[in-house]
Amino acid sequence: MKFALISLGCSKNLVDSENYIGILVNQKQLTLTDNVGEADIVIINTCGFIDSAKKESIETILEVAEYKKTNQVKKLIVTGCFAQRYKEDILNEIEEVDAVIGTGEIDKIVNVVDDILSDKKVFNCESTGFLPDSNTDRILTTPSHIAYIKIAEGCNRKCTYCIIPTLRGELKSRKIEDIVNEATKLAKNGIKELNILAQETTEYGHDIYGKPSLARLLKELVKIDEIQWIRIHYIYPGSFDDELLALMKNEDKICNYFDIPIQHISSRLLQKMGRQTTGEYLKNLLNKIRENVLNATIRTSLIVGFPGETEKEFNELKKFVKDFKFDYTGIFKYSREEDTIAYNMKDQISEEIKERRWVELLNLQRKIAEKNNKKYIGKKVSVIIDGVSSESEYLLEGRMENQAYDIDGRVLINDGTAKTGDVVTVLLEQNFDYDFIGSII
Repeated sequence: MKFALISLGCSKNLVDSENYIGILVNQKQLTLTDNVGEADIVIINTCGFIDSAKKESIETILEVAEYKKTNQVKKLIVTGCFAQRYKEDILNEIEEVDAVIGTGEIDKIVNVVDDILSDKKVFNCESTGFLPDSNTDRILTTPSHIAYIKIAEGCNRKCTYCIIPTLRGELKSRKIEDIVNEATKLAKNGIKELNILAQETTEYGHDIYGKPSLARLLKELVKIDEIQWIRIHYIYPGSFDDELLALMKNEDKICNYFDIPIQHISSRLLQKMGRQTTGEYLKNLLNKIRENVLNATIRTSLIVGFPGETEKEFNELKKFVKDFKFDYTGIFKYSREEDTIAYNMKDQISEEIKERRWVELLNLQRKIAEKNNKKYIGKKVSVIIDGVSSESEYLLEGRMENQAYDIDGRVLINDGTAKTGDVVTVLLEQNFDYDFIGSII
């Protein structure tokens, strides 16, 4: 029997999808296919974070439901954050859905499959935020040299715009020994780049060790010989300390890649957002990183159109972006989410103003990135090879240390040979948008 899995949303969700695949292949002996039309069972692992993600989830469910109407697909399972959030609506309004399971039920997928194959409807969203361990079945869907590793699940912070704690539960960290055990297994199977994931990685360990313990974990991970790059995602600025900064600066295996979502620079708005930082604190932190790590790459996330954001505050943010010149910036229009504190705030911003501010920041960041990237032309850089290029006119593609997989752009290679996972020296010859062209030397 064949199954297909469609994974939507973030890389943390992708790890959940890889657990689903591993459990069904290893424990149920199902066969994975990437062709929905030939699958007996389809699982859609949804995202429900903001409006655009919810829309994509709904459209994907309805699209697969059409396959079921023609009997090409026999059973349809919806899981993930959107399922956790809108469980009753999905079952009540889309009759083609056979099972709705929440974010905490991943390890129960075999029983769910057995039930729906017996023509039972399954509704199981009682728990939130399943946290795997090193023995949880998993089959990677990333290139053979790259893996994400989830070190914690959930979040204790109560940002007023965010629904994640409701969907994923409170912070639950894995023990250091268990994470190292999984990372060692991954390394023995050819993984050279580890991507560290949690809702906020710098909060890792607070629940089990009494204090944030990411630096303590990283000191163990760098001892794994086969691992060459360790990349940290989702750094919460309020718990980024000098110990972690020094470790990232001095440890060769840890990429000098600082993924720090600041959301805004206005202290008043940061307080309304529940971020527990001020604009001055963020400026000092970001400048400290730049001053201490000369080749630091800094990515951030920003929200425009938060309730009450004045034109003056937007211009303050715009000026900071222009002056600081982030390497990469994810820019989001505020999404008004029910069951969050911000949903009922006064002074909601119109969609027209959100759109204008979003476009202005997007255009500004594009110009900054283009100028930043020109400084690389003519330089020799280390590139990890991700495989044959998806662009027919190039041979291979890979990434520099400052480019996260599937997020920040690529290095397209027009001359030279290498194997997937090799780290090679490339002469950069040209850039466009966030991609580069170069040759292996």
